[in-house]
Amino acid sequence: MTALPAPLPSAGPPHLTRWLLRLHRPALYAWTALVLLTAVLLILLQGPFADAAAEGWRQYNSCGFNARCVYDQSAILRYKDWYNYATLATAAVPFLAGAWAGGALLGKELESGTARLSWTQSSTPVRWLAVRLATPAAVVTAGTAPLAWLHHLAWAAGRGRIHSAKEWYDVGTFHTGGPVLVGLSLAGLAAGALAGLLVRRTLPALGLGVLLTGAIWGTVLVLLPHLWPTLGRSGRGYLAAPSGSWTVSQGGTAAHYHVTYHPYAHYWPLQLTATAVLLALTALLTLACFLVLRRLTGRAAAR
Repeated sequence: MTALPAPLPSAGPPHLTRWLLRLHRPALYAWTALVLLTAVLLILLQGPFADAAAEGWRQYNSCGFNARCVYDQSAILRYKDWYNYATLATAAVPFLAGAWAGGALLGKELESGTARLSWTQSSTPVRWLAVRLATPAAVVTAGTAPLAWLHHLAWAAGRGRIHSAKEWYDVGTFHTGGPVLVGLSLAGLAAGALAGLLVRRTLPALGLGVLLTGAIWGTVLVLLPHLWPTLGRSGRGYLAAPSGSWTVSQGGTAAHYHVTYHPYAHYWPLQLTATAVLLALTALLTLACFLVLRRLTGRAAAR
């Protein structure tokens, strides 16, 4: 006797959304745990961890040349290590979004045939895909936005107080401490969805989603210094950018030397322009998803 498939939800978007959340409940729980644990760590970094590390550096500076002077080295190292862990966890979010969207969200359903069953019984292909893009996008935005804000606060708590704190233009710090994180996560989600539609197999789509997300991040890294006009200095002899600035280029001869840089005042302009680029790319990837779906389903997707 052949077992009948589980009944599919009705065609309305609210029913499809609830079905999607129930279907991917383990991933939702894992995502919630990741956001909460990372948020707690970032709160500790901007509070007691930062204060203890700052006090340790104050003790170290007061030691001078006294070799027997004691300072709280463990607090300094604790802040440094846990800041790196929190940055790594936050920076992994776009890649996790790309992997999940490619493998579990679309690749698995297309490989198993569940998607085509849904198209014939409960919803049109376009509505099916729209819900699978919009609902995760809302969940990802709701999680990455507070993480980016908390990460920026954790970094700002050590700026000027902790000598080992990262510079504002550090790759990990910049891409996890502002709206760029949200834009990159949404782009990763759309890239993973496109991978799932193109490959239609779970594991290959998962890998392709990660690769596409990495390519997007690499492109942003290359474009970032040029997304906002730089400042510059030129003259005879060696010139350096002001302290705390991001040196973009420098060189010349003894007769003429130049240096271009981004001061800290360019932090938010660079964040916003990079985010705009990522959102535009997300829109293009989303359009590509619907075009691929149309090619897969033919006239059924156009209804």
